[in-house]
Amino acid sequence: MNDLEKQSFYSFVLLYLSSSFVFVLLSGYWYFNAQKNALESESYYKLTHIADEYSGMIINAQMKGKMLHLPDYKGYEYFLLSAKEAQKYQKGYYESEGYKVLVSASPQEHLGVKYIFIRTKIYFEKLHSLMQNVLSIMGVSFMGIVLISILLSKLFLQPVRKRVAQIEGFIQDISHELNTPITALGMSASRALKKEVFDKKILTNISISTKQLESIYKSLTYLNFNEQTQEAKPIALAPIVKQTIAYYNELTQAKKITIISDITELTFTILPLEAELLFSNLLSNAIKYSLPESTIHITLKEGYFLIEDEGMGIEKEKLDAIFTLYERHSNVAGGFGVGLSIVQQICDKSGIKIEVNSKLGKGSSFKLLI
Repeated sequence: MNDLEKQSFYSFVLLYLSSSFVFVLLSGYWYFNAQKNALESESYYKLTHIADEYSGMIINAQMKGKMLHLPDYKGYEYFLLSAKEAQKYQKGYYESEGYKVLVSASPQEHLGVKYIFIRTKIYFEKLHSLMQNVLSIMGVSFMGIVLISILLSKLFLQPVRKRVAQIEGFIQDISHELNTPITALGMSASRALKKEVFDKKILTNISISTKQLESIYKSLTYLNFNEQTQEAKPIALAPIVKQTIAYYNELTQAKKITIISDITELTFTILPLEAELLFSNLLSNAIKYSLPESTIHITLKEGYFLIEDEGMGIEKEKLDAIFTLYERHSNVAGGFGVGLSIVQQICDKSGIKIEVNSKLGKGSSFKLLI
């Protein structure tokens, strides 16, 4: 992982674990208190039940003149207190020296018994066991949450990692794409200054390089500042197509590519800038992937625009990905993977359907159903 991915990973894990820890802590605290109250009630009612049972047996023994025999309950101690002894003890239910204690006056002084004193440690034993269980469950739960957080972080970072890789590749590609025309401009300018003559070849190279830079600039501007401030309106597409062909004339001549066009008048509702980008990106893409001395066919008729090249073609399994931003279907001809993405964006926005056909080694065709 690079520094950005590590920062994102640790930030997500820290936030997730912090919030999860608070949740587990509050849940454990709530559960522990609920169970503690239940144990408290259980202890009280158990002591009260034993006291009432003993009191009944004491009263019954006195009334029938029988021997008194009180049963023992495991974990519980009892004492029968006379009126004199009872003065040392507090009446009621309370804690004392690690015991839960109940001092009950239910014998009503039968057989001289003023109070029944009953105590037990069972409550505290159960409370200690409950605390251990709650802490164990909280610990196991939190460890599970840690593992889940790591797994989720990696899953969530996959698209981030992919996007970072795309952006890094995009930066490398754009650097390369900018370097080519800038270098050509510099060399052409140096040659012109040395020769002190501005011949046609030098000016053509300068023009081609300048247009390449302009095309890159327009594409990047559309991607990053695509805020529509104008409304689409019906415009004639034929002049824009002809203008685009003329714009790339020097580049097609440099690669000895022939453009055969069949253009008729057609009106469509679209922003002029988007129409220019649409045809420009499709034509520049066709030129880029066309072989020297090949032909590009351009057709504009009622209902569709078609551009066909005789280039290297696209592999069938890559056809679905060619419109994805920063994706390139070939490393042979350069580019930085935004041209066809812009075409897709404009077509989606304008309700234009795209049909792509390609055969490896034969060429590709892009048909816009307008």
